[in-house]
Formats: sequence, C-alpha cells, structure tokens
Amino acid sequence: MTRTLQVGGVTIAYRTAGDPGATPMVLLHGLGDSSADWHSVLPGLAATHHVYALDLRGHGDSSHPGSYSLPLMRDDVLGLLDAAGIHRCVLVGHSMGAMVAALLAQTAPHRVTHLVLEDAGVPRPGMLTRPPLPAPAEPTAFDFAAVNAIRAQLNDPDPAWFQALDRITAPTLIISGARSPLPRHLLTDSAARIPHATLVSVTAGHHVHTEQPAAFLTEIGRFLDRHPTGD
Repeated sequence: MTRTLQVGGVTIAYRTAGDPGATPMVLLHGLGDSSADWHSVLPGLAATHHVYALDLRGHGDSSHPGSYSLPLMRDDVLGLLDAAGIHRCVLVGHSMGAMVAALLAQTAPHRVTHLVLEDAGVPRPGMLTRPPLPAPAEPTAFDFAAVNAIRAQLNDPDPAWFQALDRITAPTLIISGARSPLPRHLLTDSAARIPHATLVSVTAGHHVHTEQPAAFLTEIGRFLDRHPTGD
C-alpha cells in the first residue's frame, strides 16, 4: 500500500508491507531508484517486520523540490518517523540510502535498533571521485538535479560525517558486494569506525538485494538473530 506524509514542506511517499503490529523496518533506496527497487526482498522482509519503503526526496512519488543533500534526506526520514509514529526501527539503506541511514543513526541513535548498510560506507574527503554528469537527453523518473547534488557531496564530503560514525550505538551490518566497483576500503574503514559493526561479503555487484536476494535476506536474518532487540 502506497501512502504519503507531509514532512517539513515536502511530500514523502512510502509503501508498507507486513503486519502493522510487527517491529518497524525502514528501507532507503539508492540514487536514481525508488521504493519499488526493493520488490525482490520486500516479501521476505515483510514476513517478520512491518516494512516502510520510502521514496527519498526527488525520487518516486515524493516531492521533487530541487534542493538535495544527504542531511536533507536524513531530516526527511526523521520527520517521517515522527509523523508515522515510529519511535524505533530497523533501518536498512542501499548506496545513497545507506549513507542517509548512517547519518540518521549517528544523529539520533535512539531511533535505530539495528542498522544495515548495503554496499556503502561514509566516505572521507579524497576517498571518492564523483565528477558531475551531463543531463540525459530523455526525461528521468527521478529529478536528475539530485544526481549531481549528491555526487558533489560524495566528492567532497563533510569530514564530520565519518568522524561521527562512532556515535552509532545500534548493532550494524555492512553487506558488501564482492564484485562491486566501490573501493573496498570505503566499507572496511566505516566498519572499523562504527562500534558493534560486522562486515560480510556476498558474491554480487553493487545491488546485492536485487542480484542475490536470497543471500541478502539470509545475511539480514542471521544478523537480527544474533542481536535481538534490547541487546
């Protein structure tokens, strides 16, 4: 079921699945994707959780306000948690969504029971080279302005983002795609900085959850079993 909430002047769309009485799980997609990107793993996740799959600003059915940054997206997610009455949740993010999730978990650690980062970490200055891309000739389903806004932040990230990873209190799972083009040290450095973090590798590229959905679900299931809520 797709719904919308007004959060800080923007509309955030989200779809839900699973038992409303189950533990909340929030899914954050990558750059250029949407909540629909989780279709291959949504039934498995919804079997044990009440899942909220969000369209981040500029994507899917959410507002395309023209202003984009990782902190703005983090604040949107926090606002949605408040508006939806989600006090604490399992937070899962892929790529850009994983960085948004990490910023949220360090800013409001009390809102996150477990953190899952899929093939992403928080970069330090000079770690990634992401020059701007030319606008495509054809319209895109997302606001292309978000692409270069986020790429600029990856190219020159706030150093405080990496430093504050040690504020994350939730057990953390980082799922690496063994065939991903991302630099491996992006993930290992973040795993070393985050307390209670575990790094695992799956034989896949950058989109582990779509390329190897069964393995993705298995790793999350093992992680949650090892860290029951309250540990």
